[in-house]
Amino acid sequence: QVQLHESGGGLVQAGGSLRLSCAASGRTLITYHTGWIRQAAGKEREFVAAISRSGATTDYADSVQGRFTISREYGEGTLYLQMNKLRPEDTAVYYCAAETNWEVLTTAPGDVEYWGQGTQVTVSS
Repeated sequence: QVQLHESGGGLVQAGGSLRLSCAASGRTLITYHTGWIRQAAGKEREFVAAISRSGATTDYADSVQGRFTISREYGEGTLYLQMNKLRPEDTAVYYCAAETNWEVLTTAPGDVEYWGQGTQVTVSS
């Protein structure tokens, strides 16, 4: 059973920073590719960032490249998303996700095998 629990969302002014955390059960971070997806109100789920199960590869959406950083701590079983220079268009519910197929995770975020309950990020102008 894969369990994912996000935290760290909140309200922040444009240009500010937040760090999202995802507590992952068991050996999820080793067994699956993991990452972050988001969904703005009335929009489809959007890929944000991913890290391979080996940790050797990362990928980012063009819209967050250079501003967001994905990382993980194996010992704590925690996935992180450091979000800097936040913009109002970053406002969304953010979910951490686990997926066997790298292409599904990075190109079809609505089809991921596992995801958490989400945490709301709101960026004010």
